[in-house]
Amino acid sequence: MSGPQCCENPPTLTSSSGAGCVAEIGGLKAYVSGPSDSKLVILLVSDLFGYEAPNLRKLADKVAAAGFYVVVPDFFYGDPFVPETMTIPVWIKKHMEWFDKGFEDAKPVVAELRSKGINAIGAAGFCWGAKVVVELSKVDQIQAAVLFHPARVTVDDIKEIKAPTAILGAETDHVSPPELLKQFEEVLSTKPEVNGYVKIFPGVAHGWSVRYKVEDEEAVKRADESHQNMMDWFAQYVK
Repeated sequence: MSGPQCCENPPTLTSSSGAGCVAEIGGLKAYVSGPSDSKLVILLVSDLFGYEAPNLRKLADKVAAAGFYVVVPDFFYGDPFVPETMTIPVWIKKHMEWFDKGFEDAKPVVAELRSKGINAIGAAGFCWGAKVVVELSKVDQIQAAVLFHPARVTVDDIKEIKAPTAILGAETDHVSPPELLKQFEEVLSTKPEVNGYVKIFPGVAHGWSVRYKVEDEEAVKRADESHQNMMDWFAQYVK
């Protein structure tokens, strides 16, 4: 996951972007959007660029507009990966503890949401975030999962998932290549108790779902397609 694709098309981070606001949930700052009294929650787990990425917040607002309460935690404690300041290997080494404990940090967030009488939680993870979502899925913490261009997710991980899972990958991806995603698909086919599918998007590269250029109409169109796939999945299982 330390390859160059993880730092292509870095976003310009801005804490003021989005229609929602920042609140504290489960001990973490989080961007929240949508009706706070909704009994249906969607957890979005960012890639290494963190919870302030404008395209991610725009997606959170889009999901919120469908009636979900959307939570985007700051798993990197205000210090996401910024390619202008260091390389990915250096950033990971500096933050190895944070990097490996995303799942542990997510559990109090989910617990606090559950304490409010939430009926169902769906979670989507992007690159690094997909691993967090997979771990949540293994222990019945969520009702549905969507993995966008996952990183560090293994075949053994897919064998252990319990929630319905959609895996959305890129045709050009050295982090999670189509060959690996097809292995995920084979595992899913052997788990009749867990609904799931794999979709590989042609003509896109790792990170396309949230690190597109807003002025690139074709890139926006392809990202929107993946977002709609996610929305359809959550509409089916988070209710």
